[in-house]
Amino acid sequence: MSQSRPLADTTPAATPTGSAATAVVLLSGGLDSATVLAMARASGMTCHTLAFDYGQRHRHELTAATRVAAAMGAATHRTLRIDLRDIGGSALTAEIDVPKHRTASAMSADIPVTYVPSRNIIFLSMASALAEVLDAGAIFLGVNAIDYSGYPDCRPEFIEAFQRVLHVGTKAGAEGRPLRIHAPILHMTKAEIIRAGTALGVDYGLTHSCYDPVDSGEGDIRACGACDSCLLRREGFAAAGVPDPTRYAPAG
Repeated sequence: MSQSRPLADTTPAATPTGSAATAVVLLSGGLDSATVLAMARASGMTCHTLAFDYGQRHRHELTAATRVAAAMGAATHRTLRIDLRDIGGSALTAEIDVPKHRTASAMSADIPVTYVPSRNIIFLSMASALAEVLDAGAIFLGVNAIDYSGYPDCRPEFIEAFQRVLHVGTKAGAEGRPLRIHAPILHMTKAEIIRAGTALGVDYGLTHSCYDPVDSGEGDIRACGACDSCLLRREGFAAAGVPDPTRYAPAG
């Protein structure tokens, strides 16, 4: 197969036609993936959203994903169960403390302990399987390379490499109609993402980003306000000049 085909798209898709108008959107329930779903919908895609219950400590994000999918008109929403606690190695899937109150320089110093080994490899593999079954032409995901997370599976090199995998490792690719990966917020700041989503009507009050949520009683789940994800989210809203609808725990 020719290697001259264009690689992953890191800008919103053009108005699609035919099977290319169907997309699988990875939807965690967080701010970034909700924005990407809005972008995919705005480009004319029929979107099938996909979330993962992988044993994450912030499992409340799955409730948020269901809310976001319904509010934003997803054609279908699925939650797949893959228990990564059996592997561990991350503060999100093992008994490891989630870092709190870190500075921007500390966040960007190395790969944080909240990195889940091979998570996006697994997620994109499952998304590609669903896309082939649905005869979808695209996969959208909300990875971001510049928000200090430092995750290796959120970088352009990873997305481009996985696009090559889809060219050679799927039936669609073998038949000359490979799935396209779209990562439209890859190079956007958090403030730019929030402004873009706000313009598209995203209700960020439905989303959840916290790595270590606090149960305030009777199912009242609130963001801790101190983990890396909470700090980046709060700073993003402030920089965007958009009111932050997040419900933080009092200590946060």
